[in-house]
Amino acid sequence: MGSRIEHRALFSPDVEAVLAATSTEDAIRARLAEIGGEHAELLSFTPSGDGVSFKLRQGISAERLPQAVRVIHKGDLMVERTQTWTRDGDGYTGTATAVVSGVPGEITARTSLKREGDKTALTSLGEVVVRIPLIGSKLEGVIAEQVTKLLHREAEFTAKWLAENA
Repeated sequence: MGSRIEHRALFSPDVEAVLAATSTEDAIRARLAEIGGEHAELLSFTPSGDGVSFKLRQGISAERLPQAVRVIHKGDLMVERTQTWTRDGDGYTGTATAVVSGVPGEITARTSLKREGDKTALTSLGEVVVRIPLIGSKLEGVIAEQVTKLLHREAEFTAKWLAENA
């Protein structure tokens, strides 16, 4: 059993504008430059007729890691994350997966982007699983907390991007 991740952000612009602010190549590169951490990089970007898929790398420097993580992992943490969006009616649904270097386990999430009244909702529901006896559940909680903070920062970036580029 893993630790749950839940995040929801609301934006005024329509679904297409929010998708563009979170998933165009320019927006992703700008987000990585601003909040991507150590060695951040867009590894792949594949638009399709009904959505987009991309893979990125984000890093967390060792000195910023919680002590519980530094005990089992020496050096910077590198996270490789894949996001896929596919049109679903008037919105988009997707999946997000991530692996953390040197940590046996994964992060998985279902994502959605849909209009709710006069707002567009971006929702992520997922789970962190760490397969290390005795301390795995503690690490799951720490990682889930950090992922939730990152999703919040990304939502703030998206709101700023929309204000400047919409």
